[in-house]
Amino acid sequence: MKPKSPMSQELYEILLDRGYEEPFCDLITKNLNTDFTANRMIGYLSYYAALPEAEIVDEMLSILSDRNRIMQKKDMEATNAKLNQLMWEGFGLEEAPYDEE
Repeated sequence: MKPKSPMSQELYEILLDRGYEEPFCDLITKNLNTDFTANRMIGYLSYYAALPEAEIVDEMLSILSDRNRIMQKKDMEATNAKLNQLMWEGFGLEEAPYDEE
């Protein structure tokens, strides 16, 4: 796993301050180890004073699922752009007649 990001470290401290045990805090932040994912969890926690550990784990899994869908979408968009470029080159054109962004 990647090292913890600055936001992930902040999430770790927030969880500790709320009274969760260190192994639990460590596990959550090892999985939410990017600024994007940690920030999502911090936002979620800001709505609640106290949550059962199971709800935090459930939200962590939801955040990771969303992140995976975003990554998959970006990968498919990049693949589609390459395919379109190959098709246009097959027609003898140097570039597509429209901007693919």
